[in-house]
Amino acid sequence: MTTSYFVSDLHGNVSRYEMLFREIIRNKPSFVFLGGDLLPHVHRSVRLNNKEIPDFMSDYVIPGFKNVRRQLGCNYPEIFVIMGNDDHRIEEPAFLEGEKIELWKYLNRSKFKFGPYMIYGYPYVPPTPFLLKDWEKYDVSRFVDPGCTNPAEGFRTAEPDYDPEYDTIQKDLETLAGNDDMKKAIFLFHTPPYQSLLDRAALEGKYVDHVPLDVHVGSIAVQRFIEEKKPWITLHGHIHESARITGQWKQQFGRTSSFSAAHDGPELAIVKFRIDDPDINERILVKE
Repeated sequence: MTTSYFVSDLHGNVSRYEMLFREIIRNKPSFVFLGGDLLPHVHRSVRLNNKEIPDFMSDYVIPGFKNVRRQLGCNYPEIFVIMGNDDHRIEEPAFLEGEKIELWKYLNRSKFKFGPYMIYGYPYVPPTPFLLKDWEKYDVSRFVDPGCTNPAEGFRTAEPDYDPEYDTIQKDLETLAGNDDMKKAIFLFHTPPYQSLLDRAALEGKYVDHVPLDVHVGSIAVQRFIEEKKPWITLHGHIHESARITGQWKQQFGRTSSFSAAHDGPELAIVKFRIDDPDINERILVKE
């Protein structure tokens, strides 16, 4: 009854979406969590059946989920969605449209109560070397790792509704969680926690200006939040190669079960878990 699917970092890959649609229809999970980086690169054309998809969200993703809902009827899952640092925020209205027609709940620094559970969505990541800054913020201070650019530089596809010079992930999480009870809290993050099994990047032996790069690239704020608040479940993506490098896609932090669905192979990685008993979990790699 409470089987959940968690996927992340699909990056507009149509074959992965098609596999996801098939798996949802076949196995009828109760919940589906989409953990950001869902769209193709803006300059990359996407094709289905040898036809170009002009608008990925409006012409493919929304119709795809509509078709899943049509086939499943009352068995259509509760779906929760965030965007990620590679997703252009100018596409956010399409995610809001999907929410309006009840395909999913779109969570951007927001929460939704479902039964005894409170589901929170948080898309921002700490500063990266990449220039798109729609979904990047300082982590716990204005410090930026060597090789990365600060959130006030680069470019955005939409005007921020915050101060990129001073806002931090730490401050956001304090506001988002407030004094809420975390016993049944589920956090859908894009970034993983810092210095974990889930945030290991392929940066071993790499330097910028003779300074060695930190191989752990997750969020200190998220790490501290998990340690201090002890939410029930946290879901993460962002670092594709981490599971391959560490051999782990999950980690236990006290009472908190943390899972990553990021994957750097050709398959679709689905983390399956029970919301009421997250000790029951597995990751499957679905091939075409």
